[in-house]
Parts: sequence; structure tokens; C-alpha cells
Amino acid sequence: MSDPQPHADVVDPAVWRTVWTVLVGGLAVLFDTTIVAVALHTLASDLHATVATIQWVSTGYLLALGVTIPIAGWAQRVLGSKRLWMIALALFLVGSVLSSLAWSAGSLIAFRVVQGVGGGVLMPLMSTLVMQAAGGRALGRIMSVVSLPAVLGPILGPVVGGLILQHLHWSWMFWVNVPFCIAGMALAAVFLPADGPVRRASLDIVGLALMAPGIIGVLWGLSNTSGPGGFGRGDALGPLVAGLVLLAAFVAWALRRRARALVDLVLLRHWPLASSSLLLFLSGLTLYGAMLLMPLYFQELRGTTALEAGLLLIPQGLGTLASRSVSGRLSDSMGARWLAVVGFLIVLAGTVPFALADARTDEWVLMAALFVRGLGLGTVTVPLMALGFRGLAPQEVPDASIITRIAQQVGGSFGTAVLAVILAGTASATATAPALAGAFHESFWWAIGFTALGAVISLALPGRPAPSSPPARAASGGAPAAAR
Repeated sequence: MSDPQPHADVVDPAVWRTVWTVLVGGLAVLFDTTIVAVALHTLASDLHATVATIQWVSTGYLLALGVTIPIAGWAQRVLGSKRLWMIALALFLVGSVLSSLAWSAGSLIAFRVVQGVGGGVLMPLMSTLVMQAAGGRALGRIMSVVSLPAVLGPILGPVVGGLILQHLHWSWMFWVNVPFCIAGMALAAVFLPADGPVRRASLDIVGLALMAPGIIGVLWGLSNTSGPGGFGRGDALGPLVAGLVLLAAFVAWALRRRARALVDLVLLRHWPLASSSLLLFLSGLTLYGAMLLMPLYFQELRGTTALEAGLLLIPQGLGTLASRSVSGRLSDSMGARWLAVVGFLIVLAGTVPFALADARTDEWVLMAALFVRGLGLGTVTVPLMALGFRGLAPQEVPDASIITRIAQQVGGSFGTAVLAVILAGTASATATAPALAGAFHESFWWAIGFTALGAVISLALPGRPAPSSPPARAASGGAPAAAR
């Protein structure tokens, strides 16, 4: 008898068409945030606004994402996947064009919110479309392609933003989204499968009233910790506590309503999803938190421009590119556990030189360390993102996409906030070069500690996947067939 298993990891060409279709459309969203982040000083100057006001260009976008991500699953059930993808891309396109035409800080903030609403649907829907098309097969290989821009965005975004600000008007930061949106909509019209019959689905109003402001409160509170006082500030602690209380109330509500909740949290009883979400939180912390430190290190301690700092970070992106394909293939055969452990340890090794460096450390040494760090990031993120979908039925994928997306989003915000507070607290007493170097050293050691914690927790991840490739969960929402 022939063994069907050798063909289990063969990816249908139709799946790859879906992957590349959503990747083109999703690129606009994934690069937009980091491109804009480097332009806040320029925007404040050109739009005659204070830094506190112009910060809402980023904060408003982030909060709009937080409101919209939770309803993506419900919207998909009501509108259909292809229809919702094209509507969200069109909304992001409109927001981008309007942002490029903004005449004041207030108008730009409003148009960024429009972008955030579209992006909040696109981010989880991107994973959902691909994972449902994959049918549980070759998840690592597929996720190594789909998730690539999510890691490269923070690395290449500042470079693109710096080049635009140096040679063009700031409005081009938003015009660069337009070709991606138009091409993404055209590809979606041709290659995404037509929507089947949609059904009426009631929106969990109570869940939305708890979850959306809860996420907003957490993200808003974390974004305010960068000012004097850190987590003790009223505009940081108040929203953060209120957000956590609302999220706790949502958890209690969702566990009672189960599949009828806005997001089915009962899925977290599925150990692959629960463990991957926790580790994605930590990987978001180590990626985005340290990505706050590194450009600042080059600019404040070594005197580079924002563009030069962005160029110095390119080796990290190259390391990520070098490892992700191999990591995806290995995760399909050996599982996530040891890949994640090794990946976190490689990230740790690539971060240690920054905790020991000073203003005279050779830049080539630091660039080599960044390349090593990129190898680790590529190794750890792909198996974690694929693991969350292992063993899920197709109808469970949208909620899993929302859960993993929120874990990454909040993890990145938390990491940025914590390391910003540590850096500000240790550097506030004096501005001398040795004191500033010491502040960066302490902050990097904290980042290393978070990374080590991720390696330890990774030991509890599920091991080698079961031989059967299709999802093995019952449509009724029963227990996973192979949770560990």
C-alpha cells in the first residue's frame, strides 16, 4: 500500500495564489505604521502642531486598529471573506489618499483613524484567508511567507520613511500605499475564491462594548507611559487599569457565551493556540521593544541620523530573510518547541553585544550582532504563528487569527512601553555620555531577560505535530484531537 504522507505537505497552487494575493494587499498596512513613526517631528513642524498633538497620528491609528480587530470574525461571517477583504482594502486606500491630502493635524489624525479601521480588519483577515485555504497542511512553509512583512516592516519602514522625508514631501509616505492597495484589490478580484452563502449572525454587542474599549484602554495607557512618570502617570495608569478591568469582564462574558461571543475564548483550551499566543506576546515584546532601543542607541549614543540608523538595522532584516524559509519547513516536520527555544536563544545572543557596547564599539560588530538577531527572529516567529492554527477547524480560524493578532499587538505595545520607561528612568538624572550608555545597557539587559523568559516558556510548547495533516477538530467545537 502506498503511503499518502509524502504528499501531505505539497501545497496546492491555489493556496499560493491566495498567499501572494493577500500579501500584496497586506504590505500597505504592515509598512504604513513604521514609515509614519519616523515622521512625527516633520509632521509637527509642517502642520504647526505640538508633539503631544501630532503623536495622535500614530495613537489614533493604533486605537482604531484596537477597536476593529475584534469584529473581523463577525464581519467575515456576515459579508464573506473575499468581499470583506476588498472592502477593507478600499477603506485603507481611501484613508491613505485622504491622509496624503491632509491640511492640518486634526484632519490627518481623522484620516489615520480611517486607515486604522481598514487595517484592523485586514490584519487578522490576512491570516484567516490563508489558513482556511491551506486546510491545515504545510502551515509553517505558508506562514514563513505570509508573516514576512510583519517582521520586516519595523526594519525597512524607517529606511523608506527616512528616504521619503529626505528627498520628497511627507505626503508621499501615504501615496506609497496606493499601488499596493490597487494591486491587492485587482488580485483579490481574480484569485480569491468567490464567497459562498453568507448567514445572518448577530453581533455580540455586550462583548464589543467590553472588548473594544478594553483594548483601547490598554493600548492608550501603554502609549502614554513614554512621558515623565512612566506607568505612574494618570493618563497611563488610568486607561491601563480601566482597560484591564474591561478585558477581564469580557473574558468572564465570553467564557459563558462560548461560540456566541464576539471572540470565542474557549478556543484557548486548545494548547497550541494558548501557548503560541503567550509566546507571540513575548516575541512582540522582544521585537518591537528592542526595535525602540536600537534606533535610539545609534542616534543618541553614536550621533547618526534617523536614516543612517535605519540603514544600520538592515542586517537584522537580512538575517530574518535568511532563516524564515528554513524555519517554516522545519516547523512542519519537527514542531515549534525546539525551534522556538533555539530562536529565542539566538535573539538573546544577538542582543548581548548591545548591552556591552559603548560609543566606540565597532559598527561592524553591531551589524553582525543584528544579523544574528535577525536569524533568531526568523527562527522563532514562523513556528509560533503557524502553531496557533494547528488542529483547528476552518470555522475556528477567524477567532484564532484575532487572538494571535491581539497578542502580538499588545505584546509590542507593552514591550515598547516597558523599555521606554526603563530607558527614561535610568537616563533622567544626567545627560552625560557614560550615564546615557549605562541607561541603554540596563534597558538592553531587560530585553535580554524577556528573551530568556521566552526561551524557558517555549519548553512547554507542543512538540512534533501529529502525522495526519488535515485539521482534526470536530465542527461542534469539541476538544482538539492532538492538542499536545
